[in-house]
Amino acid sequence: MACPLMMVFMMFGMKGHGHGSNSSNEQALQVQLNELKEQNDRMKEEIQKLSR
Repeated sequence: MACPLMMVFMMFGMKGHGHGSNSSNEQALQVQLNELKEQNDRMKEEIQKLSR
């Protein structure tokens, strides 16, 4: 669960340093962020199932 979250923080950190300054890069990052959020939600559900 930590790996996808770290990727999100790294993507936003890179954006602050001049990377991804145009709108197409921002859109690509947003798509990746949404995919990571969905993956994180699926992983949380799986962990809950395994904990039962």
